[in-house]
Amino acid sequence: MDRWSGVLKVPSANAIFFNGDKVEGSQNPVVERLSDLQKIAQVLVSKFGGSVNAWVIEASIFNGPFAVYKDFIPSVNKYGEPKSYSPVGFPASTSTVSLLSGCLGQAKNVISTGQWQPCSISVSASQPKTLILGFSKGGTVVNQLVTELGSLEDNSLAIPCHAREQPREKFQEEIEIIPRSKESLLNSITDIHYVDVGLNSSGAYITDQNVIARISKRLADGGAPGIRFSLHGTPRQWCDSRRAWIRDEKDELYRLLESEAQKSGGKLRVCERFYFANRPPDMQMHFEVIEKMDVS
Repeated sequence: MDRWSGVLKVPSANAIFFNGDKVEGSQNPVVERLSDLQKIAQVLVSKFGGSVNAWVIEASIFNGPFAVYKDFIPSVNKYGEPKSYSPVGFPASTSTVSLLSGCLGQAKNVISTGQWQPCSISVSASQPKTLILGFSKGGTVVNQLVTELGSLEDNSLAIPCHAREQPREKFQEEIEIIPRSKESLLNSITDIHYVDVGLNSSGAYITDQNVIARISKRLADGGAPGIRFSLHGTPRQWCDSRRAWIRDEKDELYRLLESEAQKSGGKLRVCERFYFANRPPDMQMHFEVIEKMDVS
């Protein structure tokens, strides 16, 4: 959320960015600047617009520089590398909703003016869109969310009856600021961005055909809004011969998405964007892609 405004906004969308490992002592101004969570939030707002609330999430546990998203992906090892992705318990969506709720509560406490952006609302108003971004190891959380999205029951799309009974202020807060349940979070996802993701082991990209097929079928059946997958990469990850599985997994995910897109009635879309193609791989481009990525 763009905390510097001093105003809690009713957003058009929530952009949720999952960060990766820490890089310390790089002495590179680009790397240092784009390692700052506040700077990343500012970049997101500049890309998606001032009506979007930007949330930047990092792992609660670090093993040295390694981000360990244990609350989101229970199977991760001590280096934060997942053994598998399982929807059981919906840990990533549940943890995300919990974090957003906690951050919103803190933001409301520090805003002394109590200002709210004016808006019109009706009981038929829908949740704001959710834009998911995973950078570097943060892509593992995206994989987990995609896995959970593939197992979401269609009946979760219904708006609970009690929502119509809420006072206007309560309804506005729950419907228009942040998703309040794992179902509302997953149902509101319209864009998924993999931002130069990579691991020192397999699992950087989801390659489970059944997961992608279930998402495609759900979209085709009219049970959810369309979703666009965007795969952003640099030579740092996609051209690393020592970790060839990263590109192989990316290519497989793209193939699965492209194949299922044809069955979804246009509701599932995928694009791939490669940056800094003429530069040798380095750490700077890995972070610089956060600023350079095309989200149009």
